[in-house]
Amino acid sequence: MSSSAKAEATLALHRFGMGPRPGSIAAIEADPRGALIAELERPSVAEIAATALPSSAKAFREVTDAYAKRQAKAIVAKREQEAKRKQMSEAASMMEGAAQGAGEMAAKIAEAVPDPGRPIYLEEAKVRIAAALGTEIGFVERLVWFWSNHFCVSADKIRSMSGAYEREAIRPHVLGRFADMLLAAEGHPAMLFYLDNNISMGPNSVAGINRTRGLNENLAREILELHTLGVRSGYTQDDVIGFANVLTGWTLVPPGDNPEHGGEFTFNPRLHEPGAQKVLGKTYGDDGVEQGRAVLRDLAAHPATATHVAARLASYFIADTPPPPLVARMAKVFRDTGGDLKETARTMVLSDESWTQPATKLKRPSEWVVGMVRATGLTEADPVRFTDGQALLGEPLWRPSSPKGHPDDEGSWIDGMGRRLDVANYFAERVAGRTDPQEVIETVLGSSVSPEVKDAVGRAESRPQALVLLFMSAEFQRR
Repeated sequence: MSSSAKAEATLALHRFGMGPRPGSIAAIEADPRGALIAELERPSVAEIAATALPSSAKAFREVTDAYAKRQAKAIVAKREQEAKRKQMSEAASMMEGAAQGAGEMAAKIAEAVPDPGRPIYLEEAKVRIAAALGTEIGFVERLVWFWSNHFCVSADKIRSMSGAYEREAIRPHVLGRFADMLLAAEGHPAMLFYLDNNISMGPNSVAGINRTRGLNENLAREILELHTLGVRSGYTQDDVIGFANVLTGWTLVPPGDNPEHGGEFTFNPRLHEPGAQKVLGKTYGDDGVEQGRAVLRDLAAHPATATHVAARLASYFIADTPPPPLVARMAKVFRDTGGDLKETARTMVLSDESWTQPATKLKRPSEWVVGMVRATGLTEADPVRFTDGQALLGEPLWRPSSPKGHPDDEGSWIDGMGRRLDVANYFAERVAGRTDPQEVIETVLGSSVSPEVKDAVGRAESRPQALVLLFMSAEFQRR
């Protein structure tokens, strides 16, 4: 294996994949770019085995039912305790103590009803982590991560649906057409709930008039600003309002009203603003749910969307400030192919600019942690330990701080290197007995390791210390 071939294979696994693991550099060194393209062509490559996991709607119903049972048990318990208290004839101070005890007892009885939300979240996390650790290269899995963050929802608001949303709205379309993913994401109950479209009412709709509740612009604004056109792309506040009116009626079936279909998408005409609406200079007739779908299809085909998507993809994979010719080439392919995401990804891989940029892109915490685990050859990880670690590192799984998603730029993550050192120390202590630092250098990091790092590893006082030096090296932190 020539040093140049080994270096390109190592770069391919770091920059486009989930990181090298034992033997992976040798497996693709003959044609790293071809190996990435071959992964794009593999049938059903984005799918994961999740037959035991509930759909988003079912998970939402289970959690809603559990909370309702908790509330009911608490109310009943409190009533029973208050009834007993009224029969007591002790002094007022004793009465106060009894009332406090009633509240504590009610809370304990309520907690006896298990909350299915966290177990569902952890099972979803386990499946996702296994996919990242088990994949040969991980290019498509990285694309899933990118698009899931681009169209993000937050488990802080809709925990029961966060993992299923990724499986249902992102994975089926990650190598398909952007318009299809856009429609799937914006019409998914998790997105509608996250951005409050489920409570949005047209001011002149039946429900809006009767309930005197109004329009919510969150979903329309984020679609224009974050998901499609991008900031400073020419849309106005009038476009946001018009689009928000178009999206009224996009909601989900209340789980308490329908035990079979609660949590599923529905279009409710009673919430929908009647009449035609204008968005970006085009008038869309009132065609119910199809009015919103027509706007989304036009946004998917807009030239500004092509540029925005290309720039974000290139920034995520290649550099914080990607080469303008690369972005322009990817945007052109996006436009010319009608938003074909596979072809856009292929163009990125086959462009020389994607390989000549220095490895200065700082990995996000999730990418670094998965890469660290893969380097040891492990194929499984405890979801509790993993998700707790991600939270410690500032990138909690499916919990971005805003609809912008987790950031990609170095400035957002560089201050967390001290916490990465803590995680690296803890992990190195756990795996040192089965992981040889020299073997990691030879079979995992290849020719990317600098002489200075090799020398430091060789002089380390212990295996854990040597592994920490590798995990914290620039060669491991950057791609």
